[in-house]
Amino acid sequence: MAKGPDAFRTISEAAEAVGAPQHVLRFWETKFPFVAPVKRAGGRRFYRPQDIVVLKAIRRLLHEEGLTIKGVQRLHKDQGLARLAAYGDAGAGFSMDAEAGPAPVPSSEPAAPTSGGSERELRAILADLEGARARLDAVLAG
Repeated sequence: MAKGPDAFRTISEAAEAVGAPQHVLRFWETKFPFVAPVKRAGGRRFYRPQDIVVLKAIRRLLHEEGLTIKGVQRLHKDQGLARLAAYGDAGAGFSMDAEAGPAPVPSSEPAAPTSGGSERELRAILADLEGARARLDAVLAG
């Protein structure tokens, strides 16, 4: 019988859903304090649906977008968990930050500057530029 969409997942189920080995998920817990699965007796990890979305976002940012661990940490610090989670599933429609509004949909297109750009808009542009730089550095290095 298949689990429902809101069911908790074991680490093996989470690893399969994210597309990363179990030991990588454990490693990410040490580097990203916002990755915190529920732990039961004996230390067994159980991942909530929003944990899976965040893990998918981390995998995408690290492996597809070319960000470093520090880059993902900076993105979280500057823009919050909802913005970061949007990279895992733009349609998830949940907010894990109290102060964050709806998560914007990430775009591969550079953001166009606005005439009265707010700090949030400027940070989004900066994150897009950092992602583009990381991809360019990866191309130039390879």
